[in-house]
Amino acid sequence: MKFAFYARVAALAGRPGHSVRRLARRRGAPAPLAAALAVLVAAWAAWSPEAARAAEPLAVPIVYLTVGEKEPPPLSLVEPIITDKGLAGARLGIADNNTTGRFLNQSYALTEVIAPDDKALAARVVALLAEGKRYFVADLHADQLLAVADLPGAKDALFFNIRAQDDRLRTDDCRSNVLQVMPSRAMKADALAQYLMKKRWSHWFLVDGQQPDDLAFVKAVHRAAKRFGAEIVEERPYSYKPEARRSDTGYMQIQGQMTQLTQEVDDYDVLVVSDESDIFGEYLPYRTWDPRPVVGTQGLVPTAWHRSMEQWGGTQLQNRFIASAGHVMVERDYNGWVAVRSVGEAVTRTGQADPASVHAYLVGDEFRLGAFKGEGLTYRRWNQQLRQPILLSSARMLVSVSPQDGYLHQRTPLDTLGYDEPESRCRLN
Repeated sequence: MKFAFYARVAALAGRPGHSVRRLARRRGAPAPLAAALAVLVAAWAAWSPEAARAAEPLAVPIVYLTVGEKEPPPLSLVEPIITDKGLAGARLGIADNNTTGRFLNQSYALTEVIAPDDKALAARVVALLAEGKRYFVADLHADQLLAVADLPGAKDALFFNIRAQDDRLRTDDCRSNVLQVMPSRAMKADALAQYLMKKRWSHWFLVDGQQPDDLAFVKAVHRAAKRFGAEIVEERPYSYKPEARRSDTGYMQIQGQMTQLTQEVDDYDVLVVSDESDIFGEYLPYRTWDPRPVVGTQGLVPTAWHRSMEQWGGTQLQNRFIASAGHVMVERDYNGWVAVRSVGEAVTRTGQADPASVHAYLVGDEFRLGAFKGEGLTYRRWNQQLRQPILLSSARMLVSVSPQDGYLHQRTPLDTLGYDEPESRCRLN
């Protein structure tokens, strides 16, 4: 009799508790025991294999990718050598995603890949794709980025570019599986040009470094000058001459070089320097022949992020990052954080973790990422470049934010920065 009774109770598992209680009361069980039995049966049903599987968190694995490079020593001993640029930002993004994810039954994890060379990088990405990894924070140069994005099996993955500024990635060499978090050189040059024209500093003296990245920024500056009506009154190349700059007389040698480089120039408002390699640009302020401000890659710098940013809740992000990483947040850190948060925002809003759903949401009209810049950030549909305000900062202070007032666009003023849709050959979405 008892066996038949409990078999009947088991058959009622998953049904309303009152069904179990009625059966127990008919069999003569006291009311408290009948109620307790109903609770136990409900718990049994809740912890069935199907329910247990439903309770498992939605796993979202993300991979950070880079090729190990030795950081060059900065020109100034005041600047620390940071060895985890980009990675530290991605780590904070994972922590922030999991803060929300715990309430939504989502779990984010970061795999950190620092490959010794390009060949090892490709092999590691192939293995990760085979494991099912589909989200990659790509802290890579342009050619490295394209190489991994074009790997077999990577077509349905998403690579978030947090380092390469090359305009060609937004105009000619676009990939449907690459989203551009780092602002392009054109965006930065346009942001700087808008501010200079707002100040009516329309006559520029351009000093060019001779490294490939320097020349790429020179091209962006020429484009911005033409676009916004500035005049480059003179342009001079600078070839780096190694000197004993930390010797007792090193400052005198540098002072002489910079003065000689900048003398006998027609009247100009501002000196624009292109030295992405950080070889000589820091030597120009206060050493020019004419007393003029220095802007560009040094001096007043256009950037996605700067340690001086404190508006729109920026101080909160800065403090959390310093507590986490032990150093200030630099541009690549911010980009790494934005990349990981983009995935987290899309998964949270859609409830899906597959790359097709996430990708569609990221380039759709509903996506808005709060990123401490005063407005929600979005991705351009045609080339998947992240729209965002560009900070203009000196060494210790935020000076302005572009786009500047008065520069309008039919979609958003943010599209006045960089290559607009008609200027790009990319048609990704």
